[in-house]
Amino acid sequence: MGKRNSARKNSAAMLDSDDTDSVSSASSIRSDFMLGGYAGEEVEKDTLLDESLDDLFEKRGSTREKALVTIIEAFSTNMQHEFVEKKFATLLHQCLNSIKRGSGKEASLASHAIGLLALTTGPGNNAQEILKESLPVISQALRSRCESSKVASLLECLAVVTFIGGEDPEETERAMQTMWQVVHPKLGTNALPGKPSPPIITAMVSSWAFLLTTADSRSLTLKDWQESIIYLSSLLDKDDRSVRIAAGEALAVIFEIGNFDRYTGEANDSTGSTDKDKRDGYVHLRGLISKVINQVRTLASEAGGKGSAKKDLNNQRNLFRDLLDFLEDGYAPETSTKMGGDSLYTSSWSELIRLNFLKHFLRGGFGKHMLENDFLHDVFGFTPKKTALSSDGQNKLNDKRLYKSPNSALAKARTQFMNKQRAMLQERMTSHFSVGAEEE
Repeated sequence: MGKRNSARKNSAAMLDSDDTDSVSSASSIRSDFMLGGYAGEEVEKDTLLDESLDDLFEKRGSTREKALVTIIEAFSTNMQHEFVEKKFATLLHQCLNSIKRGSGKEASLASHAIGLLALTTGPGNNAQEILKESLPVISQALRSRCESSKVASLLECLAVVTFIGGEDPEETERAMQTMWQVVHPKLGTNALPGKPSPPIITAMVSSWAFLLTTADSRSLTLKDWQESIIYLSSLLDKDDRSVRIAAGEALAVIFEIGNFDRYTGEANDSTGSTDKDKRDGYVHLRGLISKVINQVRTLASEAGGKGSAKKDLNNQRNLFRDLLDFLEDGYAPETSTKMGGDSLYTSSWSELIRLNFLKHFLRGGFGKHMLENDFLHDVFGFTPKKTALSSDGQNKLNDKRLYKSPNSALAKARTQFMNKQRAMLQERMTSHFSVGAEEE
């Protein structure tokens, strides 16, 4: 046991120059908390986190899995800035080792822990290092034959670390391409053997759409849009409702950020495409969009089938009704998420898709992070009041759909940008999106 602890500490010291001897570290932590009035429970939690990190060096897989569960819980329910400052590199590399050599369950837990680590660090050198170190490991893991839960966790982890650590558009595009190759019909280096399951498709599309909200649409070609819409349109016909909802959200982002009219009169480019080629491609794109509108209209009013969960059906109807409103009138849904005395608002599809993805990823820790995570405050333009959490440590979230009335106080306060965007959308969308309705 003594040799094992010594080896672990030597290895950790190579990664983190700030890591110290376990005895002096524990003593220092205990002293700091006593002086600050946080003795007892906080010291115990901090010590437990250190012990869990040590357990990631254990040979027994079940021990490492339990340690990762503890780490995830700690990072979800509290902002572990001090721990990250001292142990960042050790935690990152041990989690990457778990992805490389651990079981599917261990790899899934480690992926989630890395995403939480990135969310805690926020943008900067550490986030860039997380992305740089994680991308090749995740890409390699996605090539292996593994269960759906592991693939989904890897995809979501890649989305989070790229969202935070991706400084250049090329990094975001590379991550999105890695995701796309997992399930897209065209063969790619990351293509999984066999037919991808609905959970994998849902995770890929959701993660891809999450990153699309940050992408530079000007770098995407007409062919890129066509391929994306063709594939996502095919998913709207799938039996699995979660797949249809994920595809609908991704299409909403595409229609929001895609300035398709710019492809109508561009000059010849380095690809050798002629103006006629581009006009033909644009006509094809219009046809695809008309098809999608008809699919959206059907899904917005779908009747419940046998065994259909009412909540899932209502979620689908609400999504596609909102998407139909957007395509026909240019109105994006406005939502409010209430947390204690604060309200977090969204007024665009990109904001809503980011919110939904991060809620899913953070799970029960979403309320805590939204109140205390400065990075998320910047992402959503959210400034919380300094209110304490409820006695059980959780914020009760109360989401509600807002009426899209132009006279509401919310709309007056937040729609200067949306009005400008709405006018552009109506001008370029209504003129040709209505073709699909007329041809029904």
